[in-house]
Formats: sequence, C-alpha cells, structure tokens
Amino acid sequence: MLSPHRPLRIVAVSGGLQRPSRAATLCEHLLDLLGDHLPNQPQLIELGELAPQLAGALWRSQLPDSAEQALAAVEQADVLVVATPVYRGSYTGLFKHFFDFIQQDALVDTPILLAATGGSERHALMIDHQLRPLFSFFQARTLPLGVYATDKDFADGRVHDPALLQRAELAVQRALPLLALSHRPLPQPAATLATL
Repeated sequence: MLSPHRPLRIVAVSGGLQRPSRAATLCEHLLDLLGDHLPNQPQLIELGELAPQLAGALWRSQLPDSAEQALAAVEQADVLVVATPVYRGSYTGLFKHFFDFIQQDALVDTPILLAATGGSERHALMIDHQLRPLFSFFQARTLPLGVYATDKDFADGRVHDPALLQRAELAVQRALPLLALSHRPLPQPAATLATL
C-alpha cells in the first residue's frame, strides 16, 4: 500500500445528467478501488446537480458558491477520476462547460483516470479520441488505461459485469506506480558550495 504523508484528495467528476447515473456509479466504483490501495479523502461531484448553476454562466465570476467550490475541489485534487456519458460520439456539453471554467494551469501533472459510459461498445474509443486530448490540453497526466462501460454492465445500481470489474481493477493497478511517482517527496536540492 502506498503511504503518502497525508491522505490524497481524490476527486471524481461525473458528467451524468440524471439520477441514478451510470457515470456516477462508475466513478464511485473507481473511487472505492483507489481507496482500497491509497489513504484518501474522496469526493464525488455530480454535474447533473450543478447543471442549473452552470447553464447560464459565461464567466466563472458568475457562478454561485456551490459551483465555485466544485471547481476549486477539482483544481486542488491530487488525483482526478472523470466519467461522462457518451453523447453524439463525445463527452456531454455540460462536462465540457464545467472544465471550461477550470484554470488552464491548475491540472498540470495531475493524474487523471478516464472513464465513460455508453449505449454500446461502438463508442469505446471515445476515451482516447475525446477525453485524452481534452486533458492533454491541461497538461494533466492521463493514466494508461481508461474504463468504458455500457448499459448492460450495470445491475441494481452497481457495476455488475465481470469483464468490466476486471478492467476497472486493472486500470487502478496500472495507475498505482504512477501515483507513487507523482506523490513522492521531491529531493532536497544539494547545498551549493560557496565560491572562493
């Protein structure tokens, strides 16, 4: 088990608009898996709840406190988990609108576990074709494996499909060495010798 000096702030953002949301369920599952390996302070942000506050805002200064707190939580996260339903081959407009308010340099080197949900396997590459480029713009560290789920992978409000459960566990296992590198204390600079 990794043991950073303090619990990691792991923030998950679900782009689902409805409740219950498969994207939120997938986020919660990934948070639980990370929590099995890392001491952490998890937080789930459901954009469906913030939709009325985000929809009419053009500038961050126009947002109410609850939306501002959600943005600040993302910007201060040690690790992000993001999941969005696939809408017309990409992330939802609300998901993009939320991340448009994030400061451009706030996510530099932040590890991000990417996930998406869709109606069929045909949209599985959306993670690599849409989400990965979005977070590359922020210079974040997208983790090696994304997790894609279809409607049939859920049952009774939980992740159900054995293949998806295995994929999610593998994604977390592949992420752990990178999280260890990201949160290793920086070496202290060597003392400089005084020149004579």
